[in-house]
Amino acid sequence: MEIEVVDRTRAAYQTGRSRPLQFRLQQLRALRRLLSEHEATISAALKQDLNKSHFNAQLFELIGVETEIALALDKLSEWAAPRPVQKNLLSMLVDAYIQPEPLGVVLIIGAWNYPWALTLKPLVGAIAAGNAAVVKPSEITQHSANLLKELLPQYLDKELYPVVTGGASETQELLRQRFDHIFYTGSSAVGKLVMEAAARHLSPVTLELGGKSPCYVDKDCDLAVASRRITWGKFTNCGQTCIAPDYVLCEPAIQDRLLQEMQRTLQEFYGDDPRTSPDYGRIVSERHFDRLITLMDDCSVALGGQSDRSELYIAPTILRDVDPSCRLMQEEVFGPLLALVTVNGVDDAIRFMNDREKPLAIYVFSSSKKVIKKVLAETSSGGVTVNDVMMHYTLSSLPFGGVGQSGMGRYHGRHTYDQLSHLRACYVTSPALESFNKARYPPLSHGRLRKARCCLQTWLCSCARASILWVALSSILALGLLVALLVILFKDTSK
Repeated sequence: MEIEVVDRTRAAYQTGRSRPLQFRLQQLRALRRLLSEHEATISAALKQDLNKSHFNAQLFELIGVETEIALALDKLSEWAAPRPVQKNLLSMLVDAYIQPEPLGVVLIIGAWNYPWALTLKPLVGAIAAGNAAVVKPSEITQHSANLLKELLPQYLDKELYPVVTGGASETQELLRQRFDHIFYTGSSAVGKLVMEAAARHLSPVTLELGGKSPCYVDKDCDLAVASRRITWGKFTNCGQTCIAPDYVLCEPAIQDRLLQEMQRTLQEFYGDDPRTSPDYGRIVSERHFDRLITLMDDCSVALGGQSDRSELYIAPTILRDVDPSCRLMQEEVFGPLLALVTVNGVDDAIRFMNDREKPLAIYVFSSSKKVIKKVLAETSSGGVTVNDVMMHYTLSSLPFGGVGQSGMGRYHGRHTYDQLSHLRACYVTSPALESFNKARYPPLSHGRLRKARCCLQTWLCSCARASILWVALSSILALGLLVALLVILFKDTSK
């Protein structure tokens, strides 16, 4: 079945109907209508899958997709336009530019923790770039996956943008097919399998993975603000967020104060019993629940720790004086467990981060510009946010993606468009003025080599969408100097 879906999608793409800008805009508007007309139904599915409230569904899933659609609708003609490039003396009269073009048929494999946002945001970029896309939502959030399969064909071209549901076997069968790009969001372990499958067809990939995103809290910071923002970021979606702070590095002297502030914040956010809070989610499955419970073994629980397997509930939990060698620190937590690890200042914190794989995000809280600058200069991560957490994800002008084990490629806004486009180099010249080319033709000589070097290394300013006539009219003096230079360079073309 998956083979037939991919074949039909490729046949639809080859008709060329996904390429015109008006078609892309129409499909994006239709996707926006889907979200607005089925807001309540989508929220209900998220409630069943992850116990997300209506407000959480809006804030963390739908608003982000709507923002991406609005940006693409506003900027698509600009993104799709030829992009002028700087030229050298030899290409002065050439029309040289970059032309974005669709890659073809894209496979989008979504994630379960934000099943709408992390599936539809890449789809927005795929549509905007003129591609066809096979959409594979995660089977773990079954209600959202089934709803997406039901709704998407009602609004989008069902041949160009089919939805394939199912589990690991269906995903594996899809990965056996040839795609022009594979966009995967999920774990590093599965990311390796996706990359291996893509290599058989030399398909490029975007891997949005995860890892253990550290948070360094400097003693010279506002601990109340730091605790509030860390607590929000960590326990949103019950900790099931790829860029949530995975652990906190701090000096022993401020650990107790951090715990006091976090306890106060948890009470403010979720009340005496987070189980009854409409804003606190649940673990996605029994398998994930069991894994998280075992991660607390041999750790000292400072706050929380309560759980109920029948409800897939684990309370917001903070563990203190965590040993870096324990299992909790060996894998991405992806749940409501926050480890506090003590270090001896910023240098020790940087060493701790750099001894581990590059994370998807790094967070630093400090009032010292010197400390902030040091962390930025001496660490590497997919993204970084200072004196807050996760907010770099919300800015579409910033590329979002990992580095090393936390992923490759980037998306959001124009970055998604470029990621799912081929940026084609275009060099359009004429058969006239053949004498200009003698410097590169045999028989070669020292004189011709000297002229070729001068022509290739003399760069001219490029003005967006400006023709050579416009340049000449607006800069007569510069053109006069250029002509004089050409006369000197080519007066002896026989050399």
